[in-house]
Amino acid sequence: MAAERRWALWLQGLALLWGRAGVGLAHLAATAPPAPACSEFSQRSCEECLKNVVCLWCYTNNTCIDYPVRSILPPSSLCSLSNARWGVCWINFEALIIAIAVVAGLILVSITVCCCYCCYCRRRSRSRPDEEEERLARKREEQRLQSLQRKHERKMKHDEIRKKYGLLQDSDNPYSRLENE
Repeated sequence: MAAERRWALWLQGLALLWGRAGVGLAHLAATAPPAPACSEFSQRSCEECLKNVVCLWCYTNNTCIDYPVRSILPPSSLCSLSNARWGVCWINFEALIIAIAVVAGLILVSITVCCCYCCYCRRRSRSRPDEEEERLARKREEQRLQSLQRKHERKMKHDEIRKKYGLLQDSDNPYSRLENE
């Protein structure tokens, strides 16, 4: 029951706000002066024409016309691209289109290069630890074998010295037992 009351109050408040917004928009539209038509700036200057964003200046016949918003580019029957100006007077539509295409192409190429480079680096970085781990394991094994070999050589020298001075009998020598067996 309480939820239904809140819903009804909410709908009334929304309707009230909507009505006020409509009144505000009507008041705003009534007080704002209408923008002059683009054709009023014909035979004047490009700068005056292009102060209004919806206008297009054509240098062939010095006319200011409404920009054809239904088509992205103005048709050549209206004004050729090399003679059409929009936004600024110092660059024509043809140069603007070429510049935008070049910038967009550079952005796409750089994004592609970055993606390929990142993928290549990731692949290489994944394989490097495996190679590096194998190299370290081989190095550790070589060091272990060298250490065992040095230990064995020291033991043999030590036994030879002990045998030479009579401190070691052939029966005490563990290596001689292995050789006899």
